[in-house]
Amino acid sequence: MSVYTPVTAEDLDAWLTRYAVGGLEELQPIASGIENTNYFVRAPRNCFVLTLYERLPAAELPFYLNLMAHLARSGCEVPAPEPDRTGALFSMLNGKPASLVAWVEGRPIDAPAPVQAAAVGDALARLHIASSTYRTRLTNRRGPAWWRQAARAVKPFIDADQAALLDAELKFQTGFGRGKLPKGAIHGDLFCDNVLFADDRVAGIIDFGFAATDFFAYDLAITVNDWCVTGGNDPAVDADCAAALIGAYDARRPMTPDECTAWPALLRAAALRFWLSRLYDMHLPRSGELTHAHDPAHFERILRERIARPARIH
Repeated sequence: MSVYTPVTAEDLDAWLTRYAVGGLEELQPIASGIENTNYFVRAPRNCFVLTLYERLPAAELPFYLNLMAHLARSGCEVPAPEPDRTGALFSMLNGKPASLVAWVEGRPIDAPAPVQAAAVGDALARLHIASSTYRTRLTNRRGPAWWRQAARAVKPFIDADQAALLDAELKFQTGFGRGKLPKGAIHGDLFCDNVLFADDRVAGIIDFGFAATDFFAYDLAITVNDWCVTGGNDPAVDADCAAALIGAYDARRPMTPDECTAWPALLRAAALRFWLSRLYDMHLPRSGELTHAHDPAHFERILRERIARPARIH
């Protein structure tokens, strides 16, 4: 959520005439994250997050925004997009497709405890149950084809040992996506900073910019790799958080035997995907007014940990 496309109060006040929310009262940039331009917007009727989509083509936006609307209607903790006076969920602003989404009062958790991990596991399971009735499909743009393209792009910036790890893992993951695991619309990026809490209750699940049609258990693995892994130079699985998160998820949407068998490989795939994206963003960055890149070494270490000590379910 860096600021790549500046928006002035005058720009936004004119754009807001499309909406029945009143005039602009406050506009503030949101400087965390790395994918899109986001602003906090206060209007007489409500507070919103304004998002200008920097990479997503306008043709794909209906998948993300209609998914959020579908999940919100289904009772998930997902903020609903605000329709304009014509019913559209986005339109162009300063040359970029842009949307307004309801602001969620809450805060992210930096160091999750098992009670919060369990709340996220339950919320993710309910999201997957609701998304199973969402009929629109979209190929994961950060899936295996992108892994291979990104690997070629970052190879000049990594050492021989890292390149060997990358090659070996890409070979190990050959065929990923061809299995018969349950799938549907996933969040694809359910890190700690994309879940807002009110006390120990999930208040909002945000930032659906990596949503796609993919394996539900892969989405769970992405979540576990962030919520249930210690930081520092030697990341390890937080067993209590992992048990709480997976247990709550499984109680709400029981995992199939095939998902349990695939679990170690899914954790590795999730670590590979984010190691590659962080390498790419660090070494091949876009210019932005406010930018924030994450350290790729963290997910390299998680991948090595997942290879050395495979995790099991059941």
